[in-house]
Amino acid sequence: MKTSKKILILNAHPDKNSFCAALSEQYLKGAKKVTAEVKLIHLIDLNFNLILKNRQNPEKDLEPDLLEIQKDIKNAEHLVFVYPTWWGTYPALLKGFIDRVFLSGFAYKSKENSLLWNKLLTGKTARIIVTMDTPKWYYYLFYGKPGHNSIKKNILEFCGIKPVKITTLTPIKKSTGQTRNKWLEKIEKLGEKMI
Repeated sequence: MKTSKKILILNAHPDKNSFCAALSEQYLKGAKKVTAEVKLIHLIDLNFNLILKNRQNPEKDLEPDLLEIQKDIKNAEHLVFVYPTWWGTYPALLKGFIDRVFLSGFAYKSKENSLLWNKLLTGKTARIIVTMDTPKWYYYLFYGKPGHNSIKKNILEFCGIKPVKITTLTPIKKSTGQTRNKWLEKIEKLGEKMI
């Protein structure tokens, strides 16, 4: 029998009527079948400035919504990020969120007189659910999957989150209703498995 997990789902599509929002809801639906501790946040609902202005003391200017989301991230055992691939990576909403939330002292901490750092979010796992129009093979072979590498290696694993698994759904633009329904069922099953 599976043990319950504390899950935080972060939908980073700026349109709450998007397919990414529907995918987020499906993961939530699946996870609710097996765990009571699951929360879905639409980043567009948070009130915060996307731009990190105070690089020397960034936590000083954190808005209440960002302080709350840091608590949610600390509390979660499994993080789920859902977003579209735009210009090869992710929307500005997610980039701004990461810049403002995954701060030194919260997500990682540089070691004094060293190029190494402490990973402060160890013990957590993550699932990335990404939509795009570019065929997966083309995105991997010709572009080198820049968005996937950035979120997985340069952000989440940098902070100690492992393993990070990625589900890529493509192409969205030419997908049929039947295909989308299969994708929604697939994401609901991921939620049920809490992976």
